[in-house]
Amino acid sequence: MSTTATQVPTHVTAAADRQPVWKHGVAAAVVASVVTTALAVTASAAGVSFGDGTGASIPIASFAQLTLVFSLVGVGMAAVMARRARRPRRTFTRTAVALTLLSYVPDLTFGFDVASAATLVVLHTVAAAIVVPTLAGRLSGR
Repeated sequence: MSTTATQVPTHVTAAADRQPVWKHGVAAAVVASVVTTALAVTASAAGVSFGDGTGASIPIASFAQLTLVFSLVGVGMAAVMARRARRPRRTFTRTAVALTLLSYVPDLTFGFDVASAATLVVLHTVAAAIVVPTLAGRLSGR
């Protein structure tokens, strides 16, 4: 009498266990929006005006909206790079860092006072520090 042994896998591979880039990206975008808005509220309470040279001030709700929108743009970029780039992680990280640095330009040139400009630069950096590593970590290194 012969018996046939069936092997049952004891672990799931990392690739099969991973969720798509966009799921983690959307979660990171929401977290970044909440964090930057909370920091903007705190800065506003501490006296940062977020007013530009014309006297117009950035509404607090705009921090959540713009962080979410631009983070979702980053999610889209990461998803495209995951499919098309030769080195998705490296390409995405370099692009995201460059775009983060470019996001400082309006903060430094639109006539914000020093405290507002510095706070805006910090908020852009905080959002990027939440979203970029989350997305980059989901992308293949090769």
